[in-house]
Amino acid sequence: RRSAAPSRPIPTPGAALPREGRHEKLRRVLAGQDDEEQGLTAQVLDASTLSFGTRVRWFAICFVAGILCSFLGTALLWLPKGIKLFAVFYTLGNIAALASTCFLMGPLKQLKAMFDPKRLIATIVMLLCLILTLCAVFWWNKKGLAMLFCILQFLAMTWYSLSYIPFARDAVIKCFSSCLG
Repeated sequence: RRSAAPSRPIPTPGAALPREGRHEKLRRVLAGQDDEEQGLTAQVLDASTLSFGTRVRWFAICFVAGILCSFLGTALLWLPKGIKLFAVFYTLGNIAALASTCFLMGPLKQLKAMFDPKRLIATIVMLLCLILTLCAVFWWNKKGLAMLFCILQFLAMTWYSLSYIPFARDAVIKCFSSCLG
């Protein structure tokens, strides 16, 4: 006798796949879902009431908005007193780009991934530079310092993003070490 595995309906030719099965593999990979049971608190913090398609759309919207804010900030930099607008829009762009992945992964998994040991330094530098950019432009009125923090934001965000691509950081380190040495 065979095991009592749950049976799956076989779709007839030309019939649409059930909504649950269309993007199941991609959804599991992006959401980092395991077959393990989660505690009630983790389920509540991690659960999303949005459909997978909606989450992907909002990811794209936030990511594009982040890019547009960064470009708009760069364009506004050349206006008189544009440094404040640049710092605000560039920082908002980075926050929107970072928040976009919350729609794919969920906020709890995003935070866990951000503070994973391999991303911890980049995350801390990135968040610190986001705050220091705004402090430099609004409270300290130091344009040069604001620009430095924006550059550090970019570098930290890049290093953070590279941590999600296998061997990307190693490739960058090898490239720079061969160029410098």
